[in-house]
Amino acid sequence: MDLISKHLEDKIGTITFRNERKRNCLSRVLLEQLMEALEDLKAQKTQVVVLRAPAGSKVWSAGLDIGEFPKSGRDPLAYDDPLEQVLRAIQRFPAPVIAMVEGSVWGGACDLAFTCDIVVGTGSASFAITPAKVGIPYNASGILHFVNIVGLHIAKEMFFTAAPITAERAEKYGILNRLVPPEELESVTYGMARQIVRNSPLAISVIKEQLRILGNSHPLSPETFERIQGLRRRVYDSEDFIEGKRAFLEKRAPVFRGE
Repeated sequence: MDLISKHLEDKIGTITFRNERKRNCLSRVLLEQLMEALEDLKAQKTQVVVLRAPAGSKVWSAGLDIGEFPKSGRDPLAYDDPLEQVLRAIQRFPAPVIAMVEGSVWGGACDLAFTCDIVVGTGSASFAITPAKVGIPYNASGILHFVNIVGLHIAKEMFFTAAPITAERAEKYGILNRLVPPEELESVTYGMARQIVRNSPLAISVIKEQLRILGNSHPLSPETFERIQGLRRRVYDSEDFIEGKRAFLEKRAPVFRGE
């Protein structure tokens, strides 16, 4: 089953989530198909990619499929996991990737949208990063990504409360480049894409890579890195991690004990 669709026209590629039955959750299959679509568009020298859900969606994406999370003792956000591979593919894609957001964005899908180079959304857009709801230790690269975009205090609020940030606040904090009425979402997004296509693709590719390198230029000592990994291991080895996943699948509130 195709969980995404792909279209290329006038050097603008469009990737659309097509798993509305499961609220476009980022299952392994969907992420694998998304990776294949990015590779194909890259091979065709696409100059802009638009990542979107179907028009009128109430949920852009519900995030990672909790049912696919590993059991306790394994890092749920390891370097080679499918979402991490897709995030790096977007960061390294040689052309801008625009997230066209309509509806709510949850968990790992929030990181996916933030990783895109430009985010355009409507008033129905909202963003919630929810690892604390299910006892998941977020990875260091993801946390740094949030801090770079929204600043330390808003990142803390989003991670600690797991509450959604409205579209209005998202525009204020720089998450949304443009906040537009629903009827203007496609025209504004694709108008921006066409404007990008008129510019030098080589210059844009090089500038994007420079921005990626400079944005990641926060060296950590080996000791600090090991400390971070040790902190995260305490969570994914915990009873809270097991309880969070179990409660989500059983559709009940988790009972966390902090152990």
